Amino acid sequence: MKYWLLKSEPDVWSLNQQKKAGKKGAIWDGVRNYQAANNLKKMKKGDLCFFYHSNIGKEIVGIVEVKKESFIDPTDKKKRFVAVQVRFMRKLRFPVNLENIKKNKDLKHLSLIKQSRLSVMPIDTKSWKIILKMGRIN
Repeated sequence: MKYWLLKSEPDVWSLNQQKKAGKKGAIWDGVRNYQAANNLKKMKKGDLCFFYHSNIGKEIVGIVEVKKESFIDPTDKKKRFVAVQVRFMRKLRFPVNLENIKKNKDLKHLSLIKQSRLSVMPIDTKSWKIILKMGRIN
């Protein structure tokens, strides 16, 4: 299993909307950056992703699971980009904001800090566990 981070502006698609999508989940579409799209292509069913609210809040608020691996993004008329389907797993007890992530020396290497505009990024196992602890999830 691999770990990822998915960014969404909460006024466009929030964790609460993701939760309301139910067990079937929702399509994670609209990604038009090639590096982010390549990350979507690497996702496997069962992989876990942090759900990050960007712009408003700038914080990791929950966890979603990949339900369906990459397929052609139905919103892409040229059929160049892919989407995945994810479903809500849980909310973090305490959101983990970007400021606190930046303060943790063990997380300085994350793409969230180094490539702040990237919307889909891998998270290594050690960093995943650190962030879970910060969000008070065991």
